Amino acid sequence: TLQVPSHLLPKVAIVGRPNVGKSALFNRIVGRNMAIVHDEPGVTRDRLYGRVRGSVQEFMLIDTGGVLTIPTSAESGLAGGSVAAAQAKKDAAAAGLPSMIEQQAASAVEEACALVFVVDGQAGLTSADIEIGNWLRRKFKHKKIALAVNKCESPKKGLLQAAEFWSLGFTPVPVSAISGSGVPDLLEDVTSAIKEKQDELEASEGDRPLSVAIIGRPNVGKSSILNAIVGKERTIVSPVSGTTRDAIDTEVTGPEGKVFRLIDTAGIRKRAAIASGGSKTESLCVQSALRAIRRADVVALVIEAMTCATEQDYRLGERIEKDGKACIIVVNKWDTVPDKNAESTYWYDMDVREKLRVLKWAPIVYTSATSGQRVQKILATALSAGQERERRISTAILNQVVQDAINMKQPPTTRGGRKGRLYFCTQATTRPPTFVFFVNDEKLFPDDYKRYMEKQLRQNIGFPGTPIRLFWRSKRLARPGSKQSTQELASV
Repeated sequence: TLQVPSHLLPKVAIVGRPNVGKSALFNRIVGRNMAIVHDEPGVTRDRLYGRVRGSVQEFMLIDTGGVLTIPTSAESGLAGGSVAAAQAKKDAAAAGLPSMIEQQAASAVEEACALVFVVDGQAGLTSADIEIGNWLRRKFKHKKIALAVNKCESPKKGLLQAAEFWSLGFTPVPVSAISGSGVPDLLEDVTSAIKEKQDELEASEGDRPLSVAIIGRPNVGKSSILNAIVGKERTIVSPVSGTTRDAIDTEVTGPEGKVFRLIDTAGIRKRAAIASGGSKTESLCVQSALRAIRRADVVALVIEAMTCATEQDYRLGERIEKDGKACIIVVNKWDTVPDKNAESTYWYDMDVREKLRVLKWAPIVYTSATSGQRVQKILATALSAGQERERRISTAILNQVVQDAINMKQPPTTRGGRKGRLYFCTQATTRPPTFVFFVNDEKLFPDDYKRYMEKQLRQNIGFPGTPIRLFWRSKRLARPGSKQSTQELASV
């Protein structure tokens, strides 16, 4: 069966106090015995990921552990005993977590888009269940939370067992990880909620402001550009390097009535230069600027015309590409370049493309913040790049482009006579646009052929201003439990 890469799927976390059957339910939903199951609390330690295909939505299921609530006896075979449990509870309390939830489980809950809260129907409602339920309601009310009352082997008795858990504030679903009863209903509830959530997010994308982070080295004119766009002195401008410290958000209405959220950031120097300066404040400012990149849709990388792109700009470009953000390159202080002529921008373009090879897909805008020259073009270009980052191509058009590319250049044949065969291609997701190529064997497609295919996609479909991701998946997948399969799960 052909599959979309695991890390592109939505995640669902199983959470609950120890020994309620989380791992048994995990195995039941995944369809194979991936998690160790034993009638003893504290067996599950780390997060475990399993791929699940529901009726309307495929997702990754995460099994989580609880705090080790075990005795101090050496015969237990689990290191740490109650000392470890007490320390774990102390750490959980310091982090604002329930006593039965430790940091690994909390991290899984944070990254998941839906949760399965598991309780023990035979043991009944406990104070730990109430504490975890309050925590989930307080912190994750925006996520789908399905309450699974496990160990309800009897259908009739299960309804009575589940009734006790209505007080947690969620709709209880009686299930049995051993027999599988109730699990299809639980799965249907979770997958439908994920699908609805994703549809809502796609529908509301056009309403939210487009976030544009203005980054670059110190003193390249980032704050001046922001002030020129806004039309007033929103941030302090000074020739002294390091004037801007906080990441300052400003909303402004641009072309087509689109609302932009502009984020002015501190100048980012090399790590060695920051360390030698000995300023803790500068280090914090740089961290704030890097966080601004992560929460932005589009990044405007500002470089100074006379200095052109430097090695530090290249490093920033690598960060932008790695984070999958749309990008425009803003060449500021263009008015300071002497003896300009009609060919100046052409040769300057060539120079920037050479020095910022990692951003070869990013459009370049030449501006002067002091005179206001072409400053408004920054917003128009950023809007276009943001739209390209969210663009989706139909599978039919995509495969026509791919087929034309194959006709022009066939995949190479190995010395043994094996040849790569490409079955079809599909767009898995957007932000950035991500494409999955399903082939007979990924190893038969060398890196230069993969680069050729990316070049063909850009030439024929476009996507200027945004990085694109290409994944190549072999038709013959690794067997469940094999070393390759384990490594794929670990890389999610």
